[in-house]
Amino acid sequence: MKSREVRLVSRPQGMPREEDFEVAEVDVAEPADGEVLIRNELMSVDPYMRGRMSDAKSYSAPFELGEPMHGGAVGRVIASRREELEEGDWVFSQLGWREVARSDGEGVRKIDADAAPPSTALGVLGMPGLTAYVGLLDIGELQEGDTVFVSGAAGAVGSVAGQIAKLKRCRVIGSAGSAEKVAWIEELGFDKAFDYHETSPREALRGEKLDVYFDNVGGDHLEAALGAAKTHARFVECGMISRYNATEPEPAPRNMQLIVTKQLRIQGFLVFEHFHRSRDFFRDMSGWVREAKVRYRETYVDGIENAPRAFIGLMEGDNIGKMLVRLNAS
Repeated sequence: MKSREVRLVSRPQGMPREEDFEVAEVDVAEPADGEVLIRNELMSVDPYMRGRMSDAKSYSAPFELGEPMHGGAVGRVIASRREELEEGDWVFSQLGWREVARSDGEGVRKIDADAAPPSTALGVLGMPGLTAYVGLLDIGELQEGDTVFVSGAAGAVGSVAGQIAKLKRCRVIGSAGSAEKVAWIEELGFDKAFDYHETSPREALRGEKLDVYFDNVGGDHLEAALGAAKTHARFVECGMISRYNATEPEPAPRNMQLIVTKQLRIQGFLVFEHFHRSRDFFRDMSGWVREAKVRYRETYVDGIENAPRAFIGLMEGDNIGKMLVRLNAS
């Protein structure tokens, strides 16, 4: 069977370019005993993938040059020699960046496409949703009445984090990178939203007293949050996308001494160390989504040949909510 896959062919310097990737056609063999063949319908592009495109030491191994990349995907079983999986089943796997995947079943999980759209397994009911849930409730120790600032609040993680905070009766402030994104997070019920291209975070947070900062951006957002934080505020360090494509180090926030004088708690976290919370997360989030207490948006790019462009667009802020690639768009 013919399939196409995306390979990393050079390690990006700064912002990735389409020339850093190639789309190759390959033959995929029929499944052997214990194996399954999956036709991917949707694949995810996520900010963490940028780190794996570099060869610097990190918490996860880098992508190998000349080899197919991988990441979250949902698709349908087209051939199976595994008892628990049947032809036509919807499944989640980490075998994205390819149209057809052959697997021994490791990491392949059946999903109920009748309970929720399959795409949600890559977004609000998947890793981004779990990141928001664990980050706020466990790392941030969210309390009713807190004032919460979420940077990058129109993205897949930030938009869910802000809505969880509203469900917990908190005051929520969000930053985003365009007027359209600001309108979306206002529609979600954020108490205050600003476009950081038009208003600096420092100015937007003037007069605010933060209990929790959910950081997706770093840089000037982190510096502004330090200035606006209450004594004993909690900082949830989820990501710093402002630095992912930097080629030179930048100075630390100029007000780092406030960590000491305000007795702040600043904690980074990696979601894969919190999978033990998956059962509680899915129970709560699936209910919130079903009852429209948590809403989500998805931005689609069609065709595996455009997956590199989708990833670059994610880095450039083209998405509202979850960025997905439709591999078999009709």
